Amino acid sequence: MDQDCIKLTSYCSDDRSGIGITSARETQTGLYVNGEIAASILLHGTDGSVLRHQLHTGPPMGDPPATAPLLDQSVNLTGSRFLTLERSRLLSDEIDPVGVRNKDGEATRLTVYLSRGDHVYQGAAFEVICELLHRRGIAGATALEGVAGSLHGSDERPQLTSRHAAVPMMVVVISPGAQLGLVLPELAGLLRRPLFTLEPVHVCKRDGQLVSPPPAVPAADDDGGQRWQKLAIYACDSARHGGQPVHRAIIRGLRAAGIGSAVTVRGVWGFRGDSVPHGGSRHTPAVTIVTDIPERIAAAFRVVDEITAEHGLVTSNIVTGIRAKVGGTSRRHLRLRRWLLCPRRTTNAD
Repeated sequence: MDQDCIKLTSYCSDDRSGIGITSARETQTGLYVNGEIAASILLHGTDGSVLRHQLHTGPPMGDPPATAPLLDQSVNLTGSRFLTLERSRLLSDEIDPVGVRNKDGEATRLTVYLSRGDHVYQGAAFEVICELLHRRGIAGATALEGVAGSLHGSDERPQLTSRHAAVPMMVVVISPGAQLGLVLPELAGLLRRPLFTLEPVHVCKRDGQLVSPPPAVPAADDDGGQRWQKLAIYACDSARHGGQPVHRAIIRGLRAAGIGSAVTVRGVWGFRGDSVPHGGSRHTPAVTIVTDIPERIAAAFRVVDEITAEHGLVTSNIVTGIRAKVGGTSRRHLRLRRWLLCPRRTTNAD
């Protein structure tokens, strides 16, 4: 199945005693299943920064007046400071070879959703997926483990007695679309219920080399929503800048520059370039996400560019941003509804 969906990412403080992980875990099942959510995942950021709460609303999404309150509830659920909305392409069930085209300077971001407990040939599914991608010449992959979430309408919670807990995971891949399109059916064949999303991204840096800075974008959407940009920096935990891990140097550098809208999520497995897929405390991959208005992203990229002079993959993409606490629920609901009513942006499909 190949269809459009909405990706909502909300960011909130890491307050386990408040609205954070525990409350979301307890209430998400009814909200997500009743709202026909394809998948959701709670990712805990390092450095005590923020909790990244990511969900995908999969078709059938219902009419905009019904969908906007659902998105609004999901924000209230996490006590979010702000959220972003993106159009995404969702693939599930039977997946044939997919045509994916990229514009100059673009690549495709593939996200594979699965459970920590999924196995393939008696091996952990996320490890087998990374090994297959490596054999097929894909340039890299990062496996991220959530703390709670849902997949295919089922609640996924950690089992304290098992190392292979039934929590959701996501494997993130950045690669040319044509190359990914060919490998998707093989990836789908590894999983009992495959669930993938695809989005175009702009490649800013690769292996420390500048490709192109984040493009300049207008301040507003066609529907009046504020355009934001998202930077994603992929680097191994062993990559260093000034004697500290690259991802930690980025967070500190951004905070010194007055940019606090960043979070790092450490992966559990992955690879980059010719290195074989691996994990472990000293060699795990990490992803740092910076989300803000375009002028602040331009300032953030100057910091990121200096720190990633020797290591890392940096991408950017345009999102619609909404300050969750500004204007109250009614104003946010209106903004969500207006965004949903806007003509759909097409994804990078042939």
